[in-house]
Amino acid sequence: MTLQPPTLRERAGSPARLLLVLVLGVAFSLAQALSATARSAPESFADLAEKVSPAVVNITTTTTIEAPAGPGPMVPEGSPFEDFFRDFMDRLPDGQTRPRRSQALGSGFLISQDGYIVTNNHVIEGADEIMIEFYGGGELPARIVGTDKTTDLALLKVDSDEPLPYVSFGDSDVMRVGDWVLAVGNPLGQGFSVTAGIISARNRELSGVYDDFIQTDAAINRGNSGGPLFNMDGEVIGVNTAILSPNGGSIGIGFSMASNVVSKVIAQLKEFGETRRGWLGVRIQDVTDEIADAIGLDSVAGALVTDVPDGPAKKAGIEAGDVILSFDGQDVADTRELVRIVGDAEVGKTVPVVVFRDGETRTFMVTLGRREEAEAAGQLGGPGSGPVEKELLGMTLSEMTDELRDQLGLGASAGGLVVMSVEEDSEARDKGLRAGDVITEAGQKKVETIRDLEERIAEARDAGRRSILLLVRRGGEPRFVALSID
Repeated sequence: MTLQPPTLRERAGSPARLLLVLVLGVAFSLAQALSATARSAPESFADLAEKVSPAVVNITTTTTIEAPAGPGPMVPEGSPFEDFFRDFMDRLPDGQTRPRRSQALGSGFLISQDGYIVTNNHVIEGADEIMIEFYGGGELPARIVGTDKTTDLALLKVDSDEPLPYVSFGDSDVMRVGDWVLAVGNPLGQGFSVTAGIISARNRELSGVYDDFIQTDAAINRGNSGGPLFNMDGEVIGVNTAILSPNGGSIGIGFSMASNVVSKVIAQLKEFGETRRGWLGVRIQDVTDEIADAIGLDSVAGALVTDVPDGPAKKAGIEAGDVILSFDGQDVADTRELVRIVGDAEVGKTVPVVVFRDGETRTFMVTLGRREEAEAAGQLGGPGSGPVEKELLGMTLSEMTDELRDQLGLGASAGGLVVMSVEEDSEARDKGLRAGDVITEAGQKKVETIRDLEERIAEARDAGRRSILLLVRRGGEPRFVALSID
């Protein structure tokens, strides 16, 4: 007798159970297929490289560097070169040496058939001449349309008798960590090169207020600056800008400015030849858990206003201590996001700004100024009868006096409590408070005397709060600090 293995139906039992087994089997097979697809690398990047490379350019800049005045070349007396150098120096005016010309290399890419080219500002900064070398051969001189040092971007223009190949920007916000990317450029002056890798991280911040860098392990070296970072659809999702390296070469940590930042900057450079960013006119800091608790805010979100200089926000009624929760209909997660969305806003536009103040939300209509104009104008910035001192919150505090104003270089109207010393093992020291700081507000109310501060602390305790919010000024710069009062 031959034993036969049970059929699938026999193993499953009822028809319903059989259907369930089949569905689960198909789902498992599909999951395996999708998993294998997600893990596998593209079979080849050749088609993509062939498609996008014609729009990538090499950039050569020439800069004239004036040599400093001083003594000429030193040669041994009696040397056969002595007469040669004497004759050479005699041909130059007294006290002068011949200037030299320096060349630098970088990358860029065409974004229109009529010759607009994107690159980094540091690639062309200070250049006397800019030459563009094309993938298919040939060269053309370029002129600068506009630059933006803040994001290290520049827009160039060449004039061509024929339409030029170009590429378009993609949406950098949809890119995910682990996605494949392709970098094309002119590394180390070696000519057109292609490297591939993945996105290692997103939303990196290096040094600028508008930074939004994509980190990639695609090899990026000197000379790649200004070149494009492509997604697998051949769209530019970043401009290769910087590398992190102890030796000057690629170690797999490169940074590309995200295309959603680049496209907005380039559009303004093309239209105006300069950037025109919105300006709200506030100094801000992030909201912490302790700050949120101290002011009764339900969640840790928004941007806490530390100071309001003369400008749009002040005119609209926004005050220090307000927490900006929403700007022009967009929720504000933190200070970085507020800076970005304000900068992207239209200059002169009137927008609603929702703030949290005194336990409730208020809306102010603010007509935005222009940040560049504010920067040029430098706008990006009753005392007791005796020296009463007391130890509070781990600090020795003194009421303001004329002598203390002179010592701290403060104006005649300056008030508040002066920090005379801070206990070594106190929370105040851990939070960065130091002698010479001036506390001007507590619990979002002005303090002029020790008694004022004691009353603010008592009010916070009565309200069931575990900490109190202090507005501290150091060298004229304000910041909020929350200290425990338990």
